[in-house]
Amino acid sequence: MSPHESHMRLALELARRPTRPPYPNPWVGCVIVKQGRIVGRGWHNGPGTRHAEVVALAQAGPRARGAVVYVTLEPCCHYGRTPPCTDALIRAGVSEVVFALRDPNPQVAGRGARLLRAQGIKVTSGPCAAEARALNEVYLKFRDTGLPFVSIKVAASLDGKTATRAGHSQWITDPAARQRGRQLRAGHQAVLVGITTVLKDDPHLGPRIRGAPDPWRIVLDSSLRTPPRSQVVRTGRCIIACARAASPQRQSRLEKQGVQVWRFPGRQVPLRRLLTQLANHGIISVLVEGGSEVLGSFFDNGLVDRAYWFLSPRILGSQSARSAIGGEGVARPAQATQLQQPKIAPVGRGWLLTGAVCPKARE
Repeated sequence: MSPHESHMRLALELARRPTRPPYPNPWVGCVIVKQGRIVGRGWHNGPGTRHAEVVALAQAGPRARGAVVYVTLEPCCHYGRTPPCTDALIRAGVSEVVFALRDPNPQVAGRGARLLRAQGIKVTSGPCAAEARALNEVYLKFRDTGLPFVSIKVAASLDGKTATRAGHSQWITDPAARQRGRQLRAGHQAVLVGITTVLKDDPHLGPRIRGAPDPWRIVLDSSLRTPPRSQVVRTGRCIIACARAASPQRQSRLEKQGVQVWRFPGRQVPLRRLLTQLANHGIISVLVEGGSEVLGSFFDNGLVDRAYWFLSPRILGSQSARSAIGGEGVARPAQATQLQQPKIAPVGRGWLLTGAVCPKARE
C-alpha cells in the first residue's frame, strides 16, 4: 500500500466519525502529514459546522506549512455557511493536496483543484476513489440527479409475506432484527410510509435509540386521512403529501398539530416530484418502509437505490396473505429488479439481505 493510500484510508475512517449523517453535506475526513508524521486530523459533522480541512488545519497550526493534506473529497471553493476550504489551505501554506474524489457540486466540480494549482500547490486526485464513492453514495446521488437516495426496508417471512391472511404482522421478525431496523432509521433523514400503514399500525417510525437523530416522518396520504393524534403526527417532524382534492379542513386540523402538508396535482402523489421537493428541503436520504403498494410503486418508478430485506425463518403461507412488494410488477423474469453484489448476514434468528439496485433494472 502506497503512503497516499494509507493516509487516505485514515481520512476515510475519520470521515465516518460523526454520530449522525451530515446530510445534505457529504461525509469528509482529512489528515495532514509533514515529514511522514501526522500533524492534523479532522472530520465534518454537518451543515454549519467546520469542514474537515479547517478542523485539521487548526490542529496542525504552523506545522501545516509545507505539509501534505489528504482529504476524501475535493476542497470546497465557495462561500456557504462557512468560508472556502481552498482559502484556508492557501493561507496555511500547504505544499500538496491529495483528494480521493472530485466534488460534483456545481459550485466546486474541479474549481477547487484549479484554484489550488493556480497558487502553486500540487494537487493529486484518485487514491481510494472507490471507497470514497461508496462512503458518499447518498451525496453523490443527490448531486448527480437532484433526488434523494432511496432505501427500502422490508421485514418478511421466507415466503415473502409481511402479514398473515388475517392481517397480523406483529411480529414476523425477532427483537434483534427490529433493533437493526431502528438503527437504519437513525441513518436516514426521513422514513416514508403510506396511509394504510399509519391507519393499520399507528407506527412511531423513530429509532427509539438514546442519542440517535430523529428522522422526518413522510406519509403518502392523498385524501389526508392521517389521524391528528397518530404517532407520526405527535413526533412534531411529520410531512404529509396529499393530492389536490384533499379536504382543506383536514389540512387545517393537521397543520394545527405542526404537520407540514404538501399538495400535489392529480389524484395520487407523484413520487418523483415529492422526492425532488424533499431534496430541495435538504432531505437527501429516505428510508421507505411500506406498505406493500408504496414499496411496489417505488420499484415500478425506478426510484429505489438500495434494499434492506429482513428475512424471518417463518413460513406464513396463503395466497391472500400480504406480499412484501405490490405495485404493477413486471411481465417477464428478465425485467425483474436485481440487486448488485447482494450480501447476507445473520441477524437474530433470521437474516438481513442487502444490496444496491442494479441500474439496468430501472431502464
